[in-house]
Amino acid sequence: MLNSLKNFLGLDIKASKYALSDDPMFGRIADAKKPDKWVFSTCGYCGVGCGLYIGVKDGKAVYTKGNACHSVNMGTLCPKGLSEHEMLTSSNRLLSPLIRKGETLEKASWDEAFTKVSETFKSISEKYGSRAIGVLSTGQLLTEEFYTLGKLVQLGLRTNNYDGNTTLCMASAVAGYKQSLGSDGPTGSYEDFECADVIVLVGANIADNHPILKLHIAKNTKKPKIIVIDPRASKTAQMADIFVPLKPRTDLALFNGLAYIVLEQGWENSEYLKANVTGLGDLRRHLQNYPPQEVANITGVDVKTLYELARLIAGAPAALTAWTMGVNQSYMGTDTVSAIINLHLLTGQIGRPGASPFSITGQCNAMGTRESGFTSSLPGYRNYGDEKAAQEYADIVHVPLELIPTSRGYKYGEIIGAIERGEIKALWVVATNPLVSFVDQRRLRAALAKLDLLVVQDAFMSDTAELADVVFSAATWGEKEGTYTNSERRCNRANKAINPPGEAKSDFDIFLEFSGYFEGVKELIYPNWETPADAFEEWKRVTQGQLCDYSGMSYEMMERSGGIQWPCNEQFPLGTPRLYTPEIGFRTLDGKAKLLSLEWIPLQEPTVEQFPVILNTGRTVEQWHTRTKTREIGILNDLAPEAWVDINPADAEQLEVKSGDRLSISSPRGRVDNIVVRVTQTVREGNVFVPFHFNTQLINTLTPSLFCPKSGEPNFKQTAVQLHSQKVPEGIKMKSPQISGEITFQRTDADLRIEEKTLEQAVI
Repeated sequence: MLNSLKNFLGLDIKASKYALSDDPMFGRIADAKKPDKWVFSTCGYCGVGCGLYIGVKDGKAVYTKGNACHSVNMGTLCPKGLSEHEMLTSSNRLLSPLIRKGETLEKASWDEAFTKVSETFKSISEKYGSRAIGVLSTGQLLTEEFYTLGKLVQLGLRTNNYDGNTTLCMASAVAGYKQSLGSDGPTGSYEDFECADVIVLVGANIADNHPILKLHIAKNTKKPKIIVIDPRASKTAQMADIFVPLKPRTDLALFNGLAYIVLEQGWENSEYLKANVTGLGDLRRHLQNYPPQEVANITGVDVKTLYELARLIAGAPAALTAWTMGVNQSYMGTDTVSAIINLHLLTGQIGRPGASPFSITGQCNAMGTRESGFTSSLPGYRNYGDEKAAQEYADIVHVPLELIPTSRGYKYGEIIGAIERGEIKALWVVATNPLVSFVDQRRLRAALAKLDLLVVQDAFMSDTAELADVVFSAATWGEKEGTYTNSERRCNRANKAINPPGEAKSDFDIFLEFSGYFEGVKELIYPNWETPADAFEEWKRVTQGQLCDYSGMSYEMMERSGGIQWPCNEQFPLGTPRLYTPEIGFRTLDGKAKLLSLEWIPLQEPTVEQFPVILNTGRTVEQWHTRTKTREIGILNDLAPEAWVDINPADAEQLEVKSGDRLSISSPRGRVDNIVVRVTQTVREGNVFVPFHFNTQLINTLTPSLFCPKSGEPNFKQTAVQLHSQKVPEGIKMKSPQISGEITFQRTDADLRIEEKTLEQAVI
């Protein structure tokens, strides 16, 4: 654990309080804690999907170690993975169901909890219709649980107002893949990082958010040209051969401009385009609005750099573009994804080793909910409204066709809007914590207060669970079994190592038992189901012949091989590393990918005199999402116990603050106080960065209710704010109508010293 921490964080382990003791007693103490057994599993944090073992002694999880034979992580884990077992004994674990009585949540039996919720759901459905019930799910469940929940919500409760918190991170990638290629599904694999000649990382701080992927880049013997495109000079930017600090939310214009240059210079792959793509003529005409100088004005990236980027990508034997939240969490997220795909289609950089437009997922099983969860599509990537697909699914699972929803219900943000309007009366929240993660927190909290019933199902007493009328206490990672599917479509086993605490149940068991409180539902949708394996066997039949084909998989095969990439079937018995090869066509009606004409628009919330600074939010390697899992893990909290704000030295000078001081940030929606300052060149003047994990500095108080019109994903990344210090409470004075200009960044020795010092002192 300590060596891995040293690699990732650069700490002096010998001088650290975590250093191993030289006392001879230490060996005997270590032996006393030696696990009785090691259980094969997969990490339950991010979408990388690292293989690991859970060490168990006397029925308790006492260690986590990386699986050296696993192709994803090769034995290495990030700080969260190394300490993952510690979250199982967190003091905020939920040990039994709870029902609100007056102002307090009191312990209840499962029968009491299920009866109260089921009777209320029935009453609301009878009075207002079944769509008056909404459900918000997660990316943290096992695929078997997602599929089980989706059937219960859509076929049992008969409401399609159902979405997952994956809409907060991956919906734009889903929608972009679908509109360009005909189906969701990441096109590449981690192997592509190892064989690409050019690697473009756009809006993707993998060093913090997916650090294990750096290992795959390190295995690339070609010494690839690494291009990092980001408004912020993050840790990932330090890996770059070319760092491109574009202006916030101008990435769509950038990729339009690169496509213009490719066509202008004749660098397109004409043979590939003729055989595989439609829409070239329309795109060529559309791109006349994006000549290099105009794109340079929009993005702040000079014309020479634009030509160099286009030349490198088009001329590479294999070019990979990977992105995460910096692209997805945008009002134009879906179209930006498709603009990236446009460039890959124009140059034929898809479906080959090292050549892929590749979205990196955020949560351990974001892919599982996308494939199975009845959210953005019917199970198995079947489209809503496709009568043939609906009949096919109904026949496989033996339910009447009229039960299959014909359209998608409200997306996440639309569910909140429907609660505001009084359309949705009850909300069931499963393993997610919107009271930290969702935008515009004042609006959210006012909406939730209007509900007749709020049900929260979680393993932890989250901020949202504290407001619930009923709480279902769930098991978590290490306490239940099933599968996760990672960013490269690799389905991995997650085994049960220990029993859940108290009266907590696995989510799978909760769904099955709760369904029994609705007449005829359990018998109809879960015939003879007893274990997650029963759900998985049906899931294999549901996916057979689909792009996300699991039909050739088995639990034993996954564990033996360290995961299998779909499609896996008779044609691909060992799985498939990448999509849209000669053997796997595009999923459009004509079998061809679509080049799309996509328009860039300026920020909806630009800077103004009162709010002259752009706020960017994101994650840090030491914490996980809303910290329900990580808030009590000592080493992670020592490294990052609270939020901080990265601020450019010029802005810090104007506010008269230095690293370690505190300031406040306000927007039209509210104010957040007492945030630790970190002065650094990693952010440009007029921009700040704050991690979103912390309820003590709830940065989503400030972010707007602004969503991508196609995917429904919130625009977390660009919020107009003002900064206030004790010495300059009125804040920064605006220098121009919109802070802009071509800026280059250099990471100085002073920056590195600040980061090292703040880590050691646990200021951040």
